[in-house]
Amino acid sequence: MFQNCYHCGQNCDSSQILFEEKSFCCNGCKSVYEILNINNLSNFYALNKVPGIRPEELSSDFSYLDTPEIFNKIVDFSEQGTSVVTFYVPVIHCSSCVWLLEGLSDINPNIIYSQTNFTKKSLQITFKNELLQLSKLARFLTNLGYQPKITLDNLEKKEVINNKILVSKIAIAGFCFGNVMFFALPEYLENSAIGLEKFKYFFRWIMFFLSLPIVFYCSTDYFKSAWSGLKNKFINIDIPISIGILVLFFRSCYEFYMDISAGYFDSLCGLLFFMLIGKYFQQRTYQAMAFDRDYKSFYPISVVKIEEGKEENILLSDLKKGDRIRVRNNEIIPADCVLIEGDASIDNSFITGESHLITKKSGDKIYAGAKQCGKSIVLETISEVNQSYLTELWNHQSFKKKTVGFTGITNAVSQYFTIIILLITIVAAIYWYFIDIKQMFQVVCAILIVACPCALSLSAPFSLGNLMRLLGMKGFYVKDALTLEKMGKIDHIVFDKTGTLTENSRMDFFYEGEELTQKDKAIIKSLAMNSTHLLSKTLYEYEKETEIVELNHWEEIIGKGIIANYQNQNIRLGSSHWIEPNAEKENNKTKVVYEKNGIVIGQFVFCNHYRTGINEMIQTLSGKYDLSLLSGDSDAEKEKLTTLFPAKRLIYFNQSPQNKLHYIEKLQNEKKQTVMMIGDGLNDAGALFISDVGIAIAENSNSFSPSCDVIMRADLLSSLDKIIIKVKQTKKIIWGSLGISLFYNVIGLSFAISGNLDPLVAAILMPISSITVVSFTTAATRLLFYNSRDFK
Repeated sequence: MFQNCYHCGQNCDSSQILFEEKSFCCNGCKSVYEILNINNLSNFYALNKVPGIRPEELSSDFSYLDTPEIFNKIVDFSEQGTSVVTFYVPVIHCSSCVWLLEGLSDINPNIIYSQTNFTKKSLQITFKNELLQLSKLARFLTNLGYQPKITLDNLEKKEVINNKILVSKIAIAGFCFGNVMFFALPEYLENSAIGLEKFKYFFRWIMFFLSLPIVFYCSTDYFKSAWSGLKNKFINIDIPISIGILVLFFRSCYEFYMDISAGYFDSLCGLLFFMLIGKYFQQRTYQAMAFDRDYKSFYPISVVKIEEGKEENILLSDLKKGDRIRVRNNEIIPADCVLIEGDASIDNSFITGESHLITKKSGDKIYAGAKQCGKSIVLETISEVNQSYLTELWNHQSFKKKTVGFTGITNAVSQYFTIIILLITIVAAIYWYFIDIKQMFQVVCAILIVACPCALSLSAPFSLGNLMRLLGMKGFYVKDALTLEKMGKIDHIVFDKTGTLTENSRMDFFYEGEELTQKDKAIIKSLAMNSTHLLSKTLYEYEKETEIVELNHWEEIIGKGIIANYQNQNIRLGSSHWIEPNAEKENNKTKVVYEKNGIVIGQFVFCNHYRTGINEMIQTLSGKYDLSLLSGDSDAEKEKLTTLFPAKRLIYFNQSPQNKLHYIEKLQNEKKQTVMMIGDGLNDAGALFISDVGIAIAENSNSFSPSCDVIMRADLLSSLDKIIIKVKQTKKIIWGSLGISLFYNVIGLSFAISGNLDPLVAAILMPISSITVVSFTTAATRLLFYNSRDFK
């Protein structure tokens, strides 16, 4: 007797293969089982009852992928033996697929990293292309049962939102609904009066045949979703809908066959037509929300453009193909470029996950997302800024933090709600069975349709998504919705000082020491030009008219300063405690010391200008949160900061990036606090990443930090207290929308249980409930902002 295949679940015919007391339908399934077993991945079969997919026996020839022209169009990135490619894999269908595909590196050592996007059915793989050809990678996936679909759309790198199938289902459902209603019209009238009695059975047969595509084509998504939920022992929102469709169809067939009546084919067709329209509305709304979150919203950063020998900061969105830009140390390259000038030491860890420097020479291509480590370089862009690619970098798996958000509450409510609805349906069915069995089917269908928890599921995503969009319009760019939930739970806020509380554009300084020659000024400008530190930028801007000189062995030591060599002279420019550790600290001033061959030539003494409104913001926050200040500078401005921060202040100076990171870890681990860190970019990358909410301040730099959760426009910092209030108030909107949805369902159920609600009317009301929730959340979040006079 033949059994089902252990891997894919298909029925084994006479070609059944037995291996280790398990049945397989083909050698392909057996081979996949062996591969998983050898690599200790047999847990794959514990995730779902039938998790596997049968490998294609006659798969495509992928040798064309190794052609250089096609290879360069297919891959997202390729550098020094490491490539990144994104495949469309339409057969991804369940959690076990995701588990297997994200564990490819355990099966094949030449695969570095893999990540799936379940909704887009896409698989991104980072692999060693010198050891694993692209064609062999595609063949490897095919042998596992996940053959990538490679079409012209892949070559052109177009993102296509495919809702053609849904539109076709709506069209078919609308056609069937209109015609069934037409042929059902005589059933509602006096047939003898209009002379259609003799056509009654003919019309009923037409209605029956028109209902078949409704059930066996238009309803398939609901059936598949319900079956998938049952297989995974999860009751989802499509189970009661599927039951309602089947009950309505088979009851109609019974009444039609027994010549009791024409059945409810008109209600069935109308039900699917209106539900599909509601589904289309939800998809379009989600797509509109996703469109709002493009790179222009996420990156409030500028690029230093070089034109006719002059440098100016321009918006990233204004960067065009062929523009020349300057990229400094630790800055991210925003578009694919060619190196024109300078020595490039490229770090591609944001793209590949592997951190090692790659040397580039003039004329070499450098990919978007790479980071320059060293002196500044001049690049020429060869492509437009890639919206989705930069967004993917920010959301890379390496920079994600574990958390639980509002959506968990919504999912729990929806799941329990579905169970309750099924119980109510059973009780109502038993009651109406003894009262009126014909009415029973109407009541059951009406309950299952009208009490859909779709509106419940929309409450949190639309509230938080709309809040993210509105905050982005103000200049507060949030990575994901869960960051907003974490903001509502913080109890300790940590500030960086330089470039965060202080205003970059109004930094003041004066020089003390030997008179600087024109050559010294050129050296100082050349040293400062390559650094992203605020003090270096200030010096560079001050010497704007001075010519630069060529430096050798340039290196920036984060938190200390810059070293280089010029005409056999060892040059250092940096903090006084680094260059003169034993010197007497004069009034604890913030100083940048200039040294040649071990001899201090002079020093630049700086004083900060604090941002407008900072004092009021800190005073407001101090009454609700613990506050700390971590500064990498000396305590020269201790007196000023003491008056700025409240009595229970925690102010620390001379803090390195590592010190900041350890301080936040201590707050989280020892004091069990939820910490928000506010810094000015890459110098605080470690602290921003380890904090529960990391906010990077952006002003006139493209020092994008993927380790942060929020990028905030610098002039918005004074409104931080108001932003946190808005985020907390949004939680009330979520509960309000949940309340509206529950109220709607209670009213609808009351009419349905009493037998006063037709299934067709229920089908119309169901999408209306979703529209109501979306409208409420949109209006409430807008009112939250535009009715507030104290928010910029």
